[in-house]
Amino acid sequence: MPRLVSFRPGYLSHGGYNFSLGDDKEATAMQLPQNPFKRSLDGNPRYGCWAGFGTGYATEILATTGFDWLLIDGEHAPNTVPSVLAQLQAVAPYASAPVVRTVNHDPALIKQLLDIGAQTLMIPMVDTAEQAARLVAATRYPPHGFRGVGGGLTRATRWDSVEDYLARAHEELCLVVQVESRSGVDNAEAIAATEGVDAIFVGPVDLSTGVGHAGNPNHPDVQAMIRHTLEATKAAGKAAGILAPAEADAKRYAEWGFDFIAVGIDISLLRQAAVETIARYKPETPKPKSSLGY
Repeated sequence: MPRLVSFRPGYLSHGGYNFSLGDDKEATAMQLPQNPFKRSLDGNPRYGCWAGFGTGYATEILATTGFDWLLIDGEHAPNTVPSVLAQLQAVAPYASAPVVRTVNHDPALIKQLLDIGAQTLMIPMVDTAEQAARLVAATRYPPHGFRGVGGGLTRATRWDSVEDYLARAHEELCLVVQVESRSGVDNAEAIAATEGVDAIFVGPVDLSTGVGHAGNPNHPDVQAMIRHTLEATKAAGKAAGILAPAEADAKRYAEWGFDFIAVGIDISLLRQAAVETIARYKPETPKPKSSLGY
C-alpha cells in the first residue's frame, strides 16, 4: 500500500511530494517534488527495465521487483497520455523511478507529459545540438523556453498546490536525449554540451541498424561508436545510459562507466518465461531467437 513517511520536521512525504503541515496538522501546501531518478545518478550504475505493456497494473508489478528505474515507453509501446498517467500513478508509492519516453519531438506532447507529472523524459532520435536545445526549451517556461502554463489543471502542480512551481519546475526535471544514429554519434560532443540536457542514452539497436549492422550491436564498429558517445557524454559532465538486455553486454557497459542501464524488457521477459515453461512439458516446441542482437 502507499507509504506515508516522515521527511523532516513539519513535513510529510508521499509519492515524491512534500507536504507542509500547519499547527493543526493539516496539509497547507506542497513543496516541489524531488526527482528520484535525477538524484540517483551519482556515478554508480542504476539498472532499469522497459515497461511496454501500456498498463498501470503491469508496470506496478515491475515496480515491486527492485529495478532502480522503469522506462514507460511511448515510442514503440501502445501508450497514450492517459495510459502514461495511469502508470505514473501506479508506481508513485514505490522506489523504482519512472522515466517516460516520447514518440517524437512534439512540444505539445512534451507539455502534456510534463503536466501529468512526468519529471524525467527520454526523447528518441536526437541528431544535433540544435534539436537538443529545442527540446530543452520545450521543457522550460518563458523566458527560458516555451512550455505552456497549465496551472490548476495539471497533476504536476498538484492542481496549483505546489509552491513556486513555475519558477522552480526545471530544477527537478531530467532530460535524457537518445543518440541512435551516425549523425548523433558525430555530434555527441555538442549534444552532450547542450545546457539543459542531463543525460544521453544510446540506442544500440537503431544505431547498429542505421550503420549497416542490423541485429549486431556488438559489431566492432558499433561498439566503437557507443564508446565514443559515452566518452563525449562523460567529458561534458553528463550521465550516460544504454539498453543492454544481454547480461554480458550490461556488465561490460557498467565497467565502461555507463550510469544507467536497461537490463530487461517486460514483454521479452514474459515471452521468454512462457517459452521456457512450455518447453519443460513440450520439449519439441521451437525456441525463437531474437533478431535484435540480444
